[in-house]
Amino acid sequence: MRLLLDTATFLWVTLGAPQLSQNARRLVSDPENEVYLSAASVWEIIVKHALGRLPLPSPPHEFVPAQRQQHEIEPLPLDEAAVLQLGKLPGHHQDPFDRMLVCQAIAHGLTLVTPDRLIVQYPVQTVW
Repeated sequence: MRLLLDTATFLWVTLGAPQLSQNARRLVSDPENEVYLSAASVWEIIVKHALGRLPLPSPPHEFVPAQRQQHEIEPLPLDEAAVLQLGKLPGHHQDPFDRMLVCQAIAHGLTLVTPDRLIVQYPVQTVW
């Protein structure tokens, strides 16, 4: 399976949070699965940390790459094919970061790992 973590899921994986579902934990830790973190999530983490809304054990520029490496999560850059999906999305969700994750999942055939009930309204594969 090719999985794209939403931002909260990435943080819950890396911080060992109890909010992470058992299924998500199993899928992310399965070495048969390819697991990705979007540049959009990294952007969201940096913005929220700078606003004081996301405390982290180290600055985002250290935390994110170290945690990606530790948990064997690959980076997923933003590309034109994904961004062009934005114009095709209905307005179910107003969060620009989540909308971009939906676009990337659609453009790259990824399954989005998310507990977000609004995201399941989009034509994208999700698991939780």
